[in-house]
Amino acid sequence: MSIVESAGLKLLRLSNPEFAHNVAIKALNLGLVPKPKTRVFENLKTSIGGLELDSPIGLAAGFDKNAEAVDPLLKCGFGFVEVGAVTPEGQPGNPKPRLFRLPKDKAVINRFGFNNLGMDIVSARLAKRSEKGIVGVNLGANKDSDDRIKDYVKVLKCCGPFVDFATVNVSSPNTENLRNLQEKSSLNNLLYQVMSSRENLKNKVPIFLKIAPDLSLNQIDDISEIALKMQIDAVVATNTTLDHQGLKSYVKNKQGGLSGRPLFSKSTWVLANLSRRLEKRIPLIGVGGIASAQDAYIKLLAGASAVQLYTGLVYNGMGLVTKINTGLSEILSQQNKAHISGIVGSETEKFL
Repeated sequence: MSIVESAGLKLLRLSNPEFAHNVAIKALNLGLVPKPKTRVFENLKTSIGGLELDSPIGLAAGFDKNAEAVDPLLKCGFGFVEVGAVTPEGQPGNPKPRLFRLPKDKAVINRFGFNNLGMDIVSARLAKRSEKGIVGVNLGANKDSDDRIKDYVKVLKCCGPFVDFATVNVSSPNTENLRNLQEKSSLNNLLYQVMSSRENLKNKVPIFLKIAPDLSLNQIDDISEIALKMQIDAVVATNTTLDHQGLKSYVKNKQGGLSGRPLFSKSTWVLANLSRRLEKRIPLIGVGGIASAQDAYIKLLAGASAVQLYTGLVYNGMGLVTKINTGLSEILSQQNKAHISGIVGSETEKFL
């Protein structure tokens, strides 16, 4: 991390977390965030759902909710960037405060509740992006919607022409009853309608499914079965957790989804169980607690073909992306592995 970036992070940590986040987005747009020295490593190039990625390191949804900083983010070394979650109508989300740092735990608790400007504004911004790169949209539903499944389809139709993939988010803990859509019959219906709608798009984007970490083995079995049946292009494991056990920070009891270091083991367990059940028939994207090249490496061993991060940036800055890319490439070389494909899912059983 550069001196400038380190000083900037320290200043931001002194302010309200949500305000600091908004400042970071503005700084990216204004070119005030030091641009990392990025490099494409041949042994890290990979593909997910037919998308060719220069790096397996992606930006998780939630950082750039309204597609405000897509172009500068693509210059930071990410192999892919996901915006959103986006809902049909703009909505303010849950009351503030709704974002809490847990520095002793290297974690964050949020209860945003899908705050965003709505699909029309986000799609217009996506249409104007100039930087080449893989960009996806996280599909969400309005809190007061009478038909949440129809909401997902609406956002896909609106934003689909301007993105490279779309993620069905049924795992946010901050919209009441949203996780009920992970149950077998509801998920089957939702994915059937989304996949059917995708076939009517001129740009038939890959469809990813993002799931929660707070799942039983039976639920993981059901999700795996439906993902295969519906021919989902990738599964993202996982979103934030409602399990706050073992935290040290004084805001540990705040309501909301927990992300960061404490999520790592739980999300990796879900990832490994999916890997065992899907047997590489559907690629997996590992998310949860990644803050180093070693963390990314473990997710790959557990079954991920690519990873995403967000909370790690809060504590390590944008330079973390380059650091992970470089470190992961070096780990592969040290292990005499020519490419990351040689390690994906190679130690799945270890994490069950």
